[in-house]
Amino acid sequence: MAKVQTVQGAVEADELGVTLAHEHVRFRDEAVAAQWPGRYDDELELDAALVTVNAAKDKGVQTIVDPTAMFGGRDVRFMKRVADETDVRIVACTGIYSYDYLPHYFANRDVDAMADHFIEDIEFGIQGTEIKAAFLKCAADAAGVTENVEKIHRAVARASVKTGAPIMAHSMPAVATGPRQVDIFKEEGVDMARVQIAHCGDSEDVGYIEGLLEQGVYVGLDRYGLEVYLPIDKRNATAAELLRRGHAERLMISQDFCASIDWFPPEFAETAESNGMIRNWSMTLVFDEVVPALREMGVLDDAKFNTIFVENPARWLTA
Repeated sequence: MAKVQTVQGAVEADELGVTLAHEHVRFRDEAVAAQWPGRYDDELELDAALVTVNAAKDKGVQTIVDPTAMFGGRDVRFMKRVADETDVRIVACTGIYSYDYLPHYFANRDVDAMADHFIEDIEFGIQGTEIKAAFLKCAADAAGVTENVEKIHRAVARASVKTGAPIMAHSMPAVATGPRQVDIFKEEGVDMARVQIAHCGDSEDVGYIEGLLEQGVYVGLDRYGLEVYLPIDKRNATAAELLRRGHAERLMISQDFCASIDWFPPEFAETAESNGMIRNWSMTLVFDEVVPALREMGVLDDAKFNTIFVENPARWLTA
């Protein structure tokens, strides 16, 4: 089987084991952190990451796919420290996480120039290290596939075609970004077996999700705990129906959890919980509640669990 790059080096894909396909060991605004570093506590953030990842490890998780890209505070040295101290593999990415904004640096360069930056991360290493990106990340959200978002998607696609690296695309089903994202990848010649459309589980529309699956991509049911987008019972109903329809081999289940995130003041977490925006959001929720619920519904057995949490991530990363 092909090798997969982790922050600790390349491993055989069949060594990845039980994998969470969409989690963040830290998420922060890199510009704010660079300009006001005193507002951040690196050791406190490390402690939060270690507690979170060790909790997942206690549930049997052996690998975490971390799609933290530019504008999410990507820091592969931090990721490696977490991996070293927990003995859980972390798979890092390259790309740009933006819903529209591009700095002048990229706005005034073409798609191929942007792609070259991503290729450098994949072939040579990230942030001056020898740690290589294993996949590419892009995003489309409420604003839709804007001109800048399309530019990022095309750069990601061209880097994928040149290197063979897979793509994870943040999507927003509420504005149906997925089909357009897939169209761009197809126009650029990307192998659809290398594409994962994230956050499809925010939708109850099984037909919408099946329309993406028919294109040959993987879909992420990967925001469990973020009730603000869809409550857990509705997420489970969607997952169960997709499993009944025979789509286990194209599903990724995860939580998009951030061990720490600076988008809101610290006290907001309690408010969000009390307001029902989040509920039991963690890196263990899918093992604590989702897997047992799907087993009780009779749609998930050991073989399908292995397909979703072991085989699919490895296959997507190496196809």
